[in-house]
Amino acid sequence: MLTEYELQALLLSLKIAGIAVLFSLPFGILCAWVLARCQFIGKSMLDGLIHLPLVLPPVVIGYVLLLTMGRQGVLGKWLYEWFGLTFSFSWRGAALAVAVVSFPLMVRSIRLGLESVDIKLEQAARTLGASPLKVFFTITLPLALPGILTGTILAFARALGEFGATITFVSNIPGETQTIPLAMYSFIETPGAENEAARLCIIAIVIALASLVVSEWLSRIARKRLEAAC
Repeated sequence: MLTEYELQALLLSLKIAGIAVLFSLPFGILCAWVLARCQFIGKSMLDGLIHLPLVLPPVVIGYVLLLTMGRQGVLGKWLYEWFGLTFSFSWRGAALAVAVVSFPLMVRSIRLGLESVDIKLEQAARTLGASPLKVFFTITLPLALPGILTGTILAFARALGEFGATITFVSNIPGETQTIPLAMYSFIETPGAENEAARLCIIAIVIALASLVVSEWLSRIARKRLEAAC
């Protein structure tokens, strides 16, 4: 049975990961479409920047966010002075940190889904008078749905497990920024709290495994429906 402290960390993790993925998804689809369909100077640089969080240490990402989005950061100071919006040491900052870290996985999966769509179908729709937006929402997006679902769930699972960027940017505040990984860290540092840390470890493994299983299941369903429609 979970204690109130552990349940609070679990619910906060789900909230932060859910918000991060929800707000990242439109940008993820846009970036994936640009990388999959457009040719322009600097495309390799854009691709590298999007995927940079995959190879950077999470602590570096958290530090960069602190310099840019902190209360005295380049953008964070302006947001606080004009809108009263602060990211550092708050759940909003935690959502931003996990969104940045999980964004490359989302873009990569969605891009693969978009590249699997036959461009001739889009061209045929355009010749029949469909606008680019109509083609995108009625043909491209539905056909790329398996990749979108996979990217969304993988990003959600990655967001749930983020530690380094979160603790660097927003610290480890119970009830505000303390997600499951941060709560585990606190338990590990506390003598005699091994059982609590083990419970959270099992919860994290179960959630991650369930996310992967659901991702594969939804992708299969989406593919079967698309094949039946074709």
